[in-house]
Amino acid sequence: MRFFSRRSVSRLSAQVRRYVRSAPGTYLWLAVLFVTTIALHHMSPEFEEDFLRQRSTNIHELSTNPVRVLITSALWIDGGHWLPYAVLYSVFHAQAERWLGTLRWLAVVVLAHVLATYLSEGALLWAVHHDIAPRSAVNTLDVGVSYALAGVVGVLTYRIAAPWRYVYLACVLVLYGTPLLTGRTFTDLGHFTSVLVGLACYPLVRGRDAPWNPATAVRRYRRP
Repeated sequence: MRFFSRRSVSRLSAQVRRYVRSAPGTYLWLAVLFVTTIALHHMSPEFEEDFLRQRSTNIHELSTNPVRVLITSALWIDGGHWLPYAVLYSVFHAQAERWLGTLRWLAVVVLAHVLATYLSEGALLWAVHHDIAPRSAVNTLDVGVSYALAGVVGVLTYRIAAPWRYVYLACVLVLYGTPLLTGRTFTDLGHFTSVLVGLACYPLVRGRDAPWNPATAVRRYRRP
């Protein structure tokens, strides 16, 4: 017994291709992450740590090669698990790029990544100078795409119509604010800062499509 006909598979494949083409920046970035993740799996643990540290947005690298590490740090995933990011990119980045357009989406990504990095590393540098954090923290390993993702999660608040927008925003603030209050690490500060940067990108959403209303979507789905 066939659950899927050839026509339905072909239709689904066409829809997936259209979705990917509608967010070229998202899926090009995701493809790069796929390649770099495979590369990490072929490195020894010792080499991988040293390799990633040289591409980290830590205090030392930011003070010597800021532009290079701000770019390269966003091309690697610490931990080597690509599939969860494929899901997150499709749910958040792709939606933001389709809504804002590639250039505006990229502006949110860059602003969140850069500003959150400098604020969090600046806080860490202050902690080092006041003997709150160890001197070795200037070479900490800090790569990944989570700051950019948090910024996009924040700006998507404006994609949702009120009052659902405020429910979404409350969930986002709890999700990113709780670790900041309990863990208080520099990465927790970076993630929360990224969300605030995304919210501050409101001028970039002007002129975009009308906010998405979940209630309207549900009624349309139930309509025979």
